[in-house]
Amino acid sequence: MTILPAAPNVGIRFRRVDLEGRPEIEARVDFVSATNRSTSLAKGSAKIHTVEHVLSAFAGMGVDNAIVELDANEPPIGDGSARQYARLIQTAGIAAQSEPRVVYRVQTPISLESGESTISIFPHDHLKITCTSADKNGRFTQFHSVQLTPEIWEQDIAHARTFCFYEEIEFLIKNGLIKGGSLENAVVIRDDAILTNEPLRYPDEFVRHKILDIIGDLSLIGAPISGHIIAIKPSHTSNCELARQISQQMRKPLQTAQSFAPPPPKSGSPGSESDTPPSIADGQSLDAVQVMKILPHRYPFLMVDKVTKIEGNRIVGVKNITMNEPVFQGHFPNHPIFPGVLQLEAIAQVAGILMLKQAENFGKLAYFMAAENVKWRKPARPGDTLVIEVELVKSRGKIGRAKGVCKVNEEPVSEAEVTFMLINK
Repeated sequence: MTILPAAPNVGIRFRRVDLEGRPEIEARVDFVSATNRSTSLAKGSAKIHTVEHVLSAFAGMGVDNAIVELDANEPPIGDGSARQYARLIQTAGIAAQSEPRVVYRVQTPISLESGESTISIFPHDHLKITCTSADKNGRFTQFHSVQLTPEIWEQDIAHARTFCFYEEIEFLIKNGLIKGGSLENAVVIRDDAILTNEPLRYPDEFVRHKILDIIGDLSLIGAPISGHIIAIKPSHTSNCELARQISQQMRKPLQTAQSFAPPPPKSGSPGSESDTPPSIADGQSLDAVQVMKILPHRYPFLMVDKVTKIEGNRIVGVKNITMNEPVFQGHFPNHPIFPGVLQLEAIAQVAGILMLKQAENFGKLAYFMAAENVKWRKPARPGDTLVIEVELVKSRGKIGRAKGVCKVNEEPVSEAEVTFMLINK
């Protein structure tokens, strides 16, 4: 096995150099093919078994991008822990990269049961794992709870070896797992005896190894996470199912945003512009044509006629409200009022323009995700000029948060805090 550096956003990938074409498998839960006693990945005809210890080393030490080259279908087992992998990474060193490291913070609790395993995750400011380990008969019941950092992982988790019960060995051998298994790389429990070629490395080594596995399996979501994991008799099956459900939670905001956002026009389609979007810089103003080269929205949902001011984290846009707005056919006949939700959309669109000011975001799309502290103070009517003032208060990776206020004749008519996500066109 050889570990190679990788560019930002590559993630962790396994490369089978012994197979034609040197196929690669991304370390993502989408490619999990088996979870019986270990975690296996497969893509096409290429397979990799027992990836959890290597992945735990990357996740535990904060490595986001790496290529793992293998000339067989399984990493070297070493001594059954992640200690040797950690030493390889420490020897090579870890390099900082230019892209921001975005940690996914679990938003709502997730809980599931799989066989005898129960595993849950709850919102938390850091990654914390609380685990109870035991066999079917309750033997060797152990408990450990730890809040993880790279230093704590290396000291308290990395050295815990894999273990099995004597009655399981025949099953493992028959299924092609642990082909190189021995007391050199595993601890065997037979009845009440512990068979090992050295003393236990921790008094509760078994449960710590379970935590090591959880870290490796959950890294398959493809991003570091913050949350409190509570696991009772965890298995690779339960770990990977939790990873799938976390991945679904991660994708939900984008899926929701996409369901409410117009798709970008296809090149060459009627009304589309193929010109390069204009730059967005301090002191600049944007007319309607320039705005349409930045935003994908079109009639009747473009809520910005022009941008009059861009300065630092602040931007001012204008929407001229006329009686010709199609919304006035139903909102309300003989008493036209420009809807508050469209004012909210105007704030989101102006905020999206400001987010795209950053060079690394140039050419992307801003999808509206959430709105908080929304207040509508006065009605806006035909003939009014809606001035939309927005301040970007937070920008982290692909997520932005802004405060906006809509004014008519210098008086606020609505205000809100909006959150949006940037995606590639």
